[in-house]
Amino acid sequence: MASNSTVSLAFLLSVILMQVLSTEAGGIAIYWGQNGNEGTLAQTCATNKFAFVNIAFLSTFGNGQKPIINLAGHCDPNSNGCTRYSSDIKSCQAQGIKMMLSIGGGAGSYSLTSTNDAQQVATYLWNNFLGGQSSSRPLGDAVLDGIDFDIEGGTTQHWDELARYLSGYSKQGKKVYLTAAPQCPFPDAWMGGALKTGLFDYVWVQFYNNPPCQYSSGNIANLVNAWNQWNSIPATKIFLGLPAAPNAAGSGFIPVADLTSKVLPAIKSSAKYGGVMLWSKYYDDQTGYSSSIKSSV
Repeated sequence: MASNSTVSLAFLLSVILMQVLSTEAGGIAIYWGQNGNEGTLAQTCATNKFAFVNIAFLSTFGNGQKPIINLAGHCDPNSNGCTRYSSDIKSCQAQGIKMMLSIGGGAGSYSLTSTNDAQQVATYLWNNFLGGQSSSRPLGDAVLDGIDFDIEGGTTQHWDELARYLSGYSKQGKKVYLTAAPQCPFPDAWMGGALKTGLFDYVWVQFYNNPPCQYSSGNIANLVNAWNQWNSIPATKIFLGLPAAPNAAGSGFIPVADLTSKVLPAIKSSAKYGGVMLWSKYYDDQTGYSSSIKSSV
């Protein structure tokens, strides 16, 4: 017969385990690439603060255009200068960080004009950034974990097909993760159809530059309403996308105290809660926002 102390210890451990499982900690996703003064990818990952790094952006693609990666002041792709980040990407992945290529952005030249166009873009992404082969891989031989759709213009069509073609490459071995950064008005004007496919693993919704669904001082109702709508989509996890500094966006910045005491407690109980996405590494360096919120995410 087990002693009372043994039984009580077992019970205590089971309670602790249940609490751990029910409050699975979220992660932080960060965008890197649009400011040369934000440090390298290796430095970004070495902070141990981020579960996902979105390399931003492949800003020109589709409609017969030659795809172009734009990493601002970090490197010049025209002289193969961005291939030096291959070793950084591998070291980040060795730490368990998912490394994504973000396509699109707020100022890119991109669209998909047909099913064939979507297939060609998928083939290009596979051969140049994922598990395929190409003599001109912009980031060298590192194999990224997947593609992030930051679609803010161009067309509302064919993104679902691009997602299907990319997802199909998972059959060739390594899973191709798909993520997206829609605006918070639901459904998203550009990506609404694609996000219904159920192919997206992580969706970091931009709760900024959109006053009808973002936080305003002391009022979480609009944000929570939109958050609940976003939790209805067939994605694995939903993230709260935020600016890492007041000047990182036109509106929508949430002070740390408000985020940790009001906003996160209102959304973390969602089954699909995945964490917080921040724009961007450069702005996060200025404020230390990720460090301030990490223990609460």
